[in-house]
Amino acid sequence: MKRAIILVMDSLGIGASSDAHLYGDEGTNTLGHIAQACYEEKADNENRSGVLHIPNLTRLGMAHALHDSCGQTMAGLDKTIQPKYCYGYAEEQSKDKDTPSGHWEMAGVPVPFAWSTFPKTQPCFPEQLIKDFITLAKIPGILGNCHASGTEIIKQLGEEHIKTGKPICYTSADSVFQIAAHEEHFGLDELYRICKISKGLTEELNITRVIARPFIGENAANFTRTANRKDLTTKPIEPTLLDKLVAQGGKVTAVGKITDIFANQGITKTVKAKNNMELFDAMLDELKIADDKTLVFVNFVDFDSHFGHRRDIAGYAHAIEQFDKRLPELLDLMQEDDIALITADHGCDPTFRGSDHTREHVPVLFFGDKVKPQQIGKRSSFADMGQTIAKHFQLPPLKHGEAIHLE
Repeated sequence: MKRAIILVMDSLGIGASSDAHLYGDEGTNTLGHIAQACYEEKADNENRSGVLHIPNLTRLGMAHALHDSCGQTMAGLDKTIQPKYCYGYAEEQSKDKDTPSGHWEMAGVPVPFAWSTFPKTQPCFPEQLIKDFITLAKIPGILGNCHASGTEIIKQLGEEHIKTGKPICYTSADSVFQIAAHEEHFGLDELYRICKISKGLTEELNITRVIARPFIGENAANFTRTANRKDLTTKPIEPTLLDKLVAQGGKVTAVGKITDIFANQGITKTVKAKNNMELFDAMLDELKIADDKTLVFVNFVDFDSHFGHRRDIAGYAHAIEQFDKRLPELLDLMQEDDIALITADHGCDPTFRGSDHTREHVPVLFFGDKVKPQQIGKRSSFADMGQTIAKHFQLPPLKHGEAIHLE
């Protein structure tokens, strides 16, 4: 029985890509800089202290992939632990450093063009777009209209939003139109309704995603974003690994925001969860019941949304350590013919300026009973990961990518 699991540690980059200078991201290294901060005791908090402790990820080759990517030995590395499986790193060919492009490419579909983004001006959105949005959505207006951190802008404008009924609209360096609104005062269904309208309006502008950002609380001191985020994403530009597997009678179980990222294309089952640990639980539960030719695909969003974007080094380090502790549970559930992959979709270096994603290499860690120990070095595209899984499922070759010989 052949099954596969993809675990995306959202934003865990392992060193600047060769084209990072084109994005202003020279010198970035999400994992490397987190490990260095831990080694220097600059990432201590009430949950963790000392060097970054990730023995299970190290056995899978994470620290060695980091070294191969950037020449940096992970600070505090336990050098007695050696990789047991297949490890390397990959460079993105897509022209952005956003979530959809990274995921689509790892599923075999690089994006050969750059998505449109909004300028770093205030207001940042085209006047006609906002006029049409207000008219079609039948809202009294909008707040924000700028580049902003999602947590900061609800602190700044949340109370005014409650008073006026105007949704908070903002963006980032990614190709995205984000709308924040209060779950109770504005209504979750109403937020989803206006997001659907804005998605239609932004399609012609070549904007990849509209994201609903619901929050709760009664004032700036206690506003909190909820787990009811919803991403309305443009459909992949070509059939992905997911489509190919389903067409051949397989199944794809999407855990977390994977369904949104792929615009529900090539998905046979969707499972939602609130945070990394619940996502890990859901992944294990789905693996327990997964049939032959099933791909369980999960995105661990907290690394990016809770810690990377918020530039929370200690929180990010603690999240990596929590993830690491759970890995033996996955290994215990895996059957003889299963393979698993740990990777990322981009970087989000919490030591870097700003709050945006960073253009970085990502780890490529394949493991399973039949996966031989090997150092695969640099892969020229994330698509190699999708091609490798296609080969595992004995699918026709994908259009992009070169398969890794795991056995």
